[in-house]
Amino acid sequence: MRKRLKTLLPDHEAIRGSRWLRPFSSTLLHPRLWHLNRHSAAGAVAVGFFCGLIPGPLQMLGAAILCVLFRVNLPLALLTTLYTNPLTIVPLYVLAFGLGSLVLGGNGADFTAPPELEGVNLAAWVPALIDWMAGLGKPLALGLVLLAAVLSLAGYVAVKWSWRVWLIRQWRRRQAASPRR
Repeated sequence: MRKRLKTLLPDHEAIRGSRWLRPFSSTLLHPRLWHLNRHSAAGAVAVGFFCGLIPGPLQMLGAAILCVLFRVNLPLALLTTLYTNPLTIVPLYVLAFGLGSLVLGGNGADFTAPPELEGVNLAAWVPALIDWMAGLGKPLALGLVLLAAVLSLAGYVAVKWSWRVWLIRQWRRRQAASPRR
């Protein structure tokens, strides 16, 4: 798993060589932002899941800032934010609205259907989506924070657990392969 992830992620030299990232190299080249272990991977997935629900194009910027603050794997966090896309954002926001309404006890705004994607280009659909989100108000805002926290915690625990299971299996394979004395 670790070797496969390392092949997908950029290395220090690629970052150091980028003229756009050179002003931030002292911060972005911190070893903990690029080291991949179970702690940095779990933290990166948690950051990515949390920041994935940030509206608009600020998801990756938010994830990068939190990675620098918490010193977790930056590329994995940026990759993890991509679970939200034009196909998943509306169901996630509907779920967040329902969660926010449940917590608020139904004292929020009434739910209205999201804008239709059929026959509309993306440039016209994005402003319609933003207007729809703004009309949902408090339940959506609270629901987004709660859903992001739940997804973040679930991602953190899932990575920690799956990494541990993988390590135990590797250890048992090595034990079985080693000759008994």
